[in-house]
Amino acid sequence: MFKSKSKIALLSTTLISLLVLVGCGQTAAPTNSSATSSADKKTISAAGSTALQPLVKLAADEFMSKNAGVQVNLSGGGSFTGLNNVASGSVDVGNSDVVVTDELKDKGLVDHQVAVAPFLIITNKDVTVDNLTKAQLSDIFTGKITNWKDVGGKDATISIIGRAKSSGSRATISKIIMDGKDFTDKAAAQDSTGNLITGVAQTPGAIGYIDAAYLKDTVKALKYNSVAYSVDAVTSGQYPIYAYEHMYTKGEPTGTVKLFLDYVLSKEFQDKNVEKTGFIAISKMKK
Repeated sequence: MFKSKSKIALLSTTLISLLVLVGCGQTAAPTNSSATSSADKKTISAAGSTALQPLVKLAADEFMSKNAGVQVNLSGGGSFTGLNNVASGSVDVGNSDVVVTDELKDKGLVDHQVAVAPFLIITNKDVTVDNLTKAQLSDIFTGKITNWKDVGGKDATISIIGRAKSSGSRATISKIIMDGKDFTDKAAAQDSTGNLITGVAQTPGAIGYIDAAYLKDTVKALKYNSVAYSVDAVTSGQYPIYAYEHMYTKGEPTGTVKLFLDYVLSKEFQDKNVEKTGFIAISKMKK
């Protein structure tokens, strides 16, 4: 009888101990799939180039649809903003039309080239000029030429509408067309490509620059050195106004950020979406 009571007491004590352990969270980690997926939910932040934004947004939407629980937050601000933000660690990915600046080269930024962005020179539709040379454009953007009649157009003032100094588009135009010279102080500066297009469309005699993905029929695209933009013109070297598009990370990407960049660079995404959004696949460029 005593032994039976002892066994019962021992079993009761063991059961109570197990219940206490469960209450204190001392059980083994759960292995069900829902718990695992909850732990893996992450948010990716990306900022920078508004020129690259249409491509990154499409990639983000598709990536989120394929990966439940993942959120990709995307904002603009310009290429240099993206570079500075990723260098400081305030975003996971910095989107840029330009390579990393000298002052950020020691910040451990890793470059992921994702596409080629061709740029266009655009004007208000009232401008009668259809073609400009490199020299003419440089003189316009630096303020040396201020009237359309000096480049074969009608007697009308040239209004320059460009981007802010944080813009990679501005840096690209300065490098390729102006050999590094800066824009005249009389040039208006817009904080996004969309606002630039609106400004050019609404301002008589206006000229500006955008990446090809944003072209609308509210403005006119010019030939450059008598060459009209086309994918073939870029890949053959006849049309030189383009930039490689970069998605920078601070250090090698890991986890969900790496999976996102792998998706952007995947054959599935590149073949289906790069040219559809107005860009050119890097694989098409002649080395």
